[in-house]
Amino acid sequence: MSANVNTSMPLEYQTEQNKMNILGFWVFLGAEIILFSTLFATFGVLKSQYAGGPTPKELFEIKGVMTETILLLTSSFTCGIAIYEMHRNNKKGLLAWLALTLLLGAGFVGMEITEFINYVHEGATMQTSAFLSSFFVLLGTHGLHVSMGIGWAIMVMIQIARKGLTPVTARKTFIIGLYWHFLDVVWIFIFTFVYLARMV
Repeated sequence: MSANVNTSMPLEYQTEQNKMNILGFWVFLGAEIILFSTLFATFGVLKSQYAGGPTPKELFEIKGVMTETILLLTSSFTCGIAIYEMHRNNKKGLLAWLALTLLLGAGFVGMEITEFINYVHEGATMQTSAFLSSFFVLLGTHGLHVSMGIGWAIMVMIQIARKGLTPVTARKTFIIGLYWHFLDVVWIFIFTFVYLARMV
């Protein structure tokens, strides 16, 4: 086993198995890109089909959306610092920054759930119009991914706390970082093409 370890590489790349797992995750992200591209395309087709229901200008509030965006983009920054601390072999720093990342992510999910509840109270449900159906599916899928990422990262943090920084835990942490940054990029597209483009 030790003969397969290359200590000149970053911890997450020190074994061939880790390299293959990371490559496999990049392939998985490619499939996720296809998924979200399909959801964006569906929204693009249905974005003006209001069926007499509320329009984006009537529903969306830029202040709340900006707060959600700041939370998620800040979490991407703190996630990057967590990976930096991992490369410094700083277990405590890694766990601290990961915890902050997840708190910011949880704040984002909480605000999104509140936003959805407010829309429903205003009579804007998935059944109201094609626009709202595509909107809820796109944002709900993203929010579900963020929620799963939080749970996944918590499990990785527990492993790090128990086993320390090893090539295996480093690889899992690195993959979580890739996943988190991917979700932030998706949100930038949502913020731009779903919210901003529909409020102007």
